[in-house]
Amino acid sequence: MSFYLYFLCGILGGVLGGMGMGGGTVLIPLLTIFCGVEQGAAQGVNLLSFLPMSLLALTVHAKNGLLKKEGLFYLIAPALLFSVGGSLLAAHLPAVVLKKGFGVFLIVLSFFQFSSAIRYFQARKQEKAAAK
Repeated sequence: MSFYLYFLCGILGGVLGGMGMGGGTVLIPLLTIFCGVEQGAAQGVNLLSFLPMSLLALTVHAKNGLLKKEGLFYLIAPALLFSVGGSLLAAHLPAVVLKKGFGVFLIVLSFFQFSSAIRYFQARKQEKAAAK
């Protein structure tokens, strides 16, 4: 596979991840569909790419005073526990199950994003109507 295709997939995933969309929602399908990477390897690459991006974002948010430290343990502890559990589960699942599960996840995510956008635009429309 061409170095340039991998490079382009990395740029697209990084840009979207940096914009807050979640680069994995694009990076994993790009790697599996266009680059022929196995689903498990693509998810691993996504997790590895997430580490430096999240470290940079965390640093920027901390410098800007945007981090809430209250209740942080109650967020981190279950996240670590379920991350390890999910990783162990994914390591033992066939690639077909991972692909279908990721597809279902993307469909559910798109439904929630779409409904959130509809609620946002309806609220803006009501605010404009009330301002008149």
